[in-house]
Amino acid sequence: MLRSAITHWQSAYDWPARQARMNAWPHFLTTAAGEQLHFIHVRSPHPNATPLLLTHGWPGSFVEFLDVLGPLSDPTAHGGDAADAFHVVVPSMPGYGFSGPTTQSGFDVHRVADAVAELMAQLGYGRYVAQGGDWGAIVTRRLGEAYADRLLGVHFNMIFALPDASDLDPMAGVTDAEKARFAAAAARIADGTGYMAIQSTKPETLAYGLTDSPTGLAAWILEKFYVWSDLDEGGLAATFGWDRLLDNVMAYWATNTIASAARLYAESRLAGTAADQPWSGRVDVPTGYSHHPYELMQTPRAWAEKRYRIVHWNEQARGGHFAAFERPGQFVEDLRAFRRVLAGVR
Repeated sequence: MLRSAITHWQSAYDWPARQARMNAWPHFLTTAAGEQLHFIHVRSPHPNATPLLLTHGWPGSFVEFLDVLGPLSDPTAHGGDAADAFHVVVPSMPGYGFSGPTTQSGFDVHRVADAVAELMAQLGYGRYVAQGGDWGAIVTRRLGEAYADRLLGVHFNMIFALPDASDLDPMAGVTDAEKARFAAAAARIADGTGYMAIQSTKPETLAYGLTDSPTGLAAWILEKFYVWSDLDEGGLAATFGWDRLLDNVMAYWATNTIASAARLYAESRLAGTAADQPWSGRVDVPTGYSHHPYELMQTPRAWAEKRYRIVHWNEQARGGHFAAFERPGQFVEDLRAFRRVLAGVR
């Protein structure tokens, strides 16, 4: 797999052409929460469009959302209805990609949420829908807690909600099917989260090797796409295409941000806001969830309903961790469905 990716990178990948594809969308820089913030902002041609914030995770980037920008912002040009239109904002999390390395110590995932909330205020969006997976799910969860008055709803393709000590029977309401997929996911987590341990404790040491070697960086990133995705026959190349995958690698390589991206794990661990640390909060904003069978975190609905105001829950037949990147059409349709649900929620 890696040999094929590197061969394509060396002999067939056209970086200027790929940049031109990215630059077909409007990119901007601002300062938010004291850090530089890169973002794409696509205004819909439909004036009544719903503002939508899409936040990526690790090892992703804004690149994950390039194929959904058109259908989300201009549905009538892609077989949809004008009522489904969104004004779309896609930031690069501080420390990632074209946002550049972070400069402040202690910049954890909650500070990322502060930054993207400030961005949406700068753009004049008083109310909006926020969506996220991976770190983006933690950012979106934090927005639902700390900025609830600014949100129409929150939507996840990865949802964090674990039982705590107050749950006398944590398995109450959990179906047999949910127990089976939770067990399968637990095995994948046990065998696939070593990256989290090292990025949470020694991110700078790791970063020297990844910054020095493009092959090392590609291996570190592409392995996660390989093991966290619901691959089509033909593997990574058939599911995503080498060009798209390498666009995402280049978002780290060209900006020299693998160190600051990894540092988010360590800063969040120190702050107590890491993905695997206890969370006892609740999100009362209307919440949607698109479940994918190959997602790493397989949260039972009964657990989610204790922590979120669930109004939309969709069980997808296919898909893994990188929902928008892997199944862009499915991702768009679920967000449209969620927006329609929100229209009837009070």
